Amino acid sequence: MQVDLSQNFFQLFALPQEFPVDEKRLVSRFQELQKQLHPDRFAAASSAERRWSMQAASVVNEAYQTLSRELPRAIYLLTLQGVSVDEETDTQMAPAFLMEQMEYREALEAAENSADPVAALERLRQQLKSGVVAQREAFTRAADESNWNEARTVVRQWQFLDKLSREVRRLDERLDT
Repeated sequence: MQVDLSQNFFQLFALPQEFPVDEKRLVSRFQELQKQLHPDRFAAASSAERRWSMQAASVVNEAYQTLSRELPRAIYLLTLQGVSVDEETDTQMAPAFLMEQMEYREALEAAENSADPVAALERLRQQLKSGVVAQREAFTRAADESNWNEARTVVRQWQFLDKLSREVRRLDERLDT
């Protein structure tokens, strides 16, 4: 069975091109492709076939990493629709959302110096988790309705929450040491 690397990631994994994915099918297809494309299987092959095997394995790994995580999958779906996220140049956001982000940042700064930084970080972590759940649900609705402009807005907000969640984890790790 030959692997067509020109397929999009959903096609490569034989999955419907939609936000929810069948994780068991995803993992099963990933393992199948890994086994099929593993460079050891091409040890006696020509150098061109070995290079192709390594390239194909790399594409499969990238596809799996993208589809197995919700935010990268959402961004990839937007890309397939021709919608750019422009995270570096597009700073336009709803004022209420930006105000909420400022409050989260203030809470993060205050947590480090609070009497109980672990509890303060846990409260912030729970708030961010709720925000991510809301963004995931909003993206699912927008994608189901093919409202890609709304889906893009949701992803941009989700990215903010994701970045802040990573900062909370880093501060938590720093406090643990």
